[in-house]
Amino acid sequence: MEKNNAITGFHHVSMKCKDPALFEKAVSFYKDVLGFVEERRWPEGVMLISGDEAPARLEIFCNGDGIRELGAVRHFALQTKIVDELAAKVEKAGYEVFIKPKDIVIPSNPEFHARMSFFYGPLGEQVELFNPEAAV
Repeated sequence: MEKNNAITGFHHVSMKCKDPALFEKAVSFYKDVLGFVEERRWPEGVMLISGDEAPARLEIFCNGDGIRELGAVRHFALQTKIVDELAAKVEKAGYEVFIKPKDIVIPSNPEFHARMSFFYGPLGEQVELFNPEAAV
């Protein structure tokens, strides 16, 4: 497969809410439960970051209504080596883990094995915890 090097990865996923208390709850969840750190903050938002080689960033705004319905983007996946541990932390923090950690096989050619789990975040977002290295 020929790769296009013009896009080198995803920089961030952005979320939005209008309630300052819900904004701080979301920031606290991603920092305290999932281990993101605050990269920068500005009057209307924050950028959180996790990881080294290809960091994952979350941008959260507090300047308007968020959309609580599923649109074209169904979820975002956070790659981790500790799916089970993080799913337990999410559940302990009071959030719904609606797909418990499990091994999956995507019937592609070649087959793709992974361990995954899904939960609803503080803004109603669907988040997948994903480890493509765990299941063989």
